[in-house]
Amino acid sequence: MKEFLKYTLATVIGMVIFAIVIGIIGVISLMGMVASQDASTVVKEKSVFVLPLSGTMDERAEDNPIGYMMGEAGLNIGLDEALAAIRKAKGEDEIKGIYIEAGAFMPDSYASCQALRKALVDFKKSGKWIVAYADQYTQAAYYICSVADEVLLNPNGMLDWHGLAAQPMYYRDLLAKIGVKMQVVKVGTYKSAVEPFTEDHMSDANREQTTMYISGIWNTIVGDVAASRKLSVAKLNEYADNLITFADAKDYVAMKLVDKLLYTDEVKASIKKRLGIANDEEINQLSIADMNNIPKKNKSDNEIAVYYAYGDVVNTSDGQTGACISGVDVSKDLENLMNDDEVKAVVLRVNSGGGSAYASEQIWNAVTKLKAKKPVVVSMGGMAASGGYYLSCAANYIVAEPTTLTGSIGIFGMIPDVSDLLTQKLGLKFDVVKTNNMSDFGTTSRPMTVEEIAIMQNYVNNGYNLFMKRVADGRGMKVADVDKIGQGRVWLGKDALKIRLVDALGGVDDAIAKAAELAKVTGDYKTASYPDAPDFLDQILNSVQGGNGNYLDEQLKSTLGDYYEPMMMVKNINSQPTLQARMPYHLIIK
Repeated sequence: MKEFLKYTLATVIGMVIFAIVIGIIGVISLMGMVASQDASTVVKEKSVFVLPLSGTMDERAEDNPIGYMMGEAGLNIGLDEALAAIRKAKGEDEIKGIYIEAGAFMPDSYASCQALRKALVDFKKSGKWIVAYADQYTQAAYYICSVADEVLLNPNGMLDWHGLAAQPMYYRDLLAKIGVKMQVVKVGTYKSAVEPFTEDHMSDANREQTTMYISGIWNTIVGDVAASRKLSVAKLNEYADNLITFADAKDYVAMKLVDKLLYTDEVKASIKKRLGIANDEEINQLSIADMNNIPKKNKSDNEIAVYYAYGDVVNTSDGQTGACISGVDVSKDLENLMNDDEVKAVVLRVNSGGGSAYASEQIWNAVTKLKAKKPVVVSMGGMAASGGYYLSCAANYIVAEPTTLTGSIGIFGMIPDVSDLLTQKLGLKFDVVKTNNMSDFGTTSRPMTVEEIAIMQNYVNNGYNLFMKRVADGRGMKVADVDKIGQGRVWLGKDALKIRLVDALGGVDDAIAKAAELAKVTGDYKTASYPDAPDFLDQILNSVQGGNGNYLDEQLKSTLGDYYEPMMMVKNINSQPTLQARMPYHLIIK
């Protein structure tokens, strides 16, 4: 027994010491991370900005300190930081070029890819070079990289080029298996967000609009690649039809899709030659984080605020995982910007397929009040549709990418009927005593009556009429004309321009320039991003406690891929607001 206790005590002491050592290492690592975030970058002679196109790309990168400590940082790129880094690289004399290192790349939209690609095109106007390399190019990554002076590929590499396909997922039959039906009331022939719950295939109207926008996106992609690679659109479509993804790497050179096949060490030698340094010298490389730590040169007191609103539109951020647009939080933030005298104008960067109609109305109200005091310009990202368009339409000016999905002016209500699950599957029985005809409205024990559905339909109609009025007032149109282009129909940005839903095509930089013009800012001005990122301690607590962007949620998203959003939708279906203005719950474009 004595020996047993001795060894047990030694094991416990060893575990305690190990925990203390790990804790000290963790604290030192965290201190190093904080110090590295605060340190200014000094750009050395003959430097190269390295742009990684791997992992996911969203509007703003979610800082993940736990992922960083576990060696999984760098898997998420923020479009905002990438664009800012490219702008700085253009203006820094000692940065001679950009090296794009592509891999498994999953952007949030092709509109984001288009924005990044346009920034690279602008960078080349400085006379500097861009070189792209990959072991495997995804189609989205190749679209961006095709702008490079040299597109390089591993001799055993692959280039994905197959076209686009939209693949909605339908849950009606799955829900029926467990005794759940969705009771739907809606306005809009093209309002397809409810179809996954009521149908098992696309409606004709939804097929029409989906065909329109994926064809429009694809035509933009092949047009841009054709111009950069000096190929015809017809030839690029021929390659897609023949699924060249599985071709021999040498064939990609013959097809003029890539310039050379090189191994990694040969790529390094090529970059060193461009820089004019010896083979035994190290390449001075700058990451996105390094670029964003280069001190700003503009010290102007005039500020153009860029407020990022992306994710689902929700009433409150409580209980949400991932990025969201909270009606409560965004309204308060916009009020603060309205009262900040240093802020001369606000660019509202929207990337959302919508959500709560109530929250969209609250943000619309905040934008209206803000506009009364200073200019508001909306910059649309991958999507600014339905509720995303609702909260945008009051702005002074709207800028969209050509491939932005916007419009979708329509409203729907959806209430789950779980009575079969409770009574038939689980064997529960219900009875009721009530004082009035509608006292048990909303009960889970029975489906809605015809009278109740009629009341809900009237409620939805009123929501649609209010939505149309907001658009008509904001865009200087008649309600009847809004109805003609509304009905829940989704439009591409370049088509929305023709029907006056947007004012111009471009990216966030174009929106910033327009905001400065409307504010009559003369001379220099600076930009600042909002809402502020959480401080480092808050990020750690957020990750541990299960807040937005927490580590476990990111791991689940990575594991489930395309099925993550549908799973979360089913999980949260009962907490969805009754009245919604949104695009399809999860739009998959491959």
